[in-house]
Amino acid sequence: MAEKANVLVLCVGNSARSQIAEGFLRKYAGDKFNIYSAGLEPKDKIHPLAVQVMHEVGIDISQQYPKAVKDFMGRMHYRYIIVVCRYEDDSCPRALWQTSGERLDWAFEDPAGYAGTPEEQVAKFREIRDLIEKRIQSWYPSA
Repeated sequence: MAEKANVLVLCVGNSARSQIAEGFLRKYAGDKFNIYSAGLEPKDKIHPLAVQVMHEVGIDISQQYPKAVKDFMGRMHYRYIIVVCRYEDDSCPRALWQTSGERLDWAFEDPAGYAGTPEEQVAKFREIRDLIEKRIQSWYPSA
């Protein structure tokens, strides 16, 4: 049996988008990849609305936690690094790209930065969750 390839999902805070993507990747491609997520400036905890909207679709990310990308640098080869934020490339650690395969830029709006009523905030998290799921569903069969 071939060893599973590593995938790292990268974002700024590792509290919403990258955690959502990690959850979906585990669901759809966990048999194909070892999946990790990390942030350039990790938050203290996962955003509660990310946990809530993933629970709505039957995925529990409540035990996941934000991790720093520096903890992943140079430790293993990543077949894919998936960047789910709009962070400028100059801010990303170059050493990570040198130890990886393909970089995929999937920029999604940050639902945690959305200002609105509580109902509108939940709706934004659902919208981003659904966009991430569709992107993963269209990508992983060809990876």
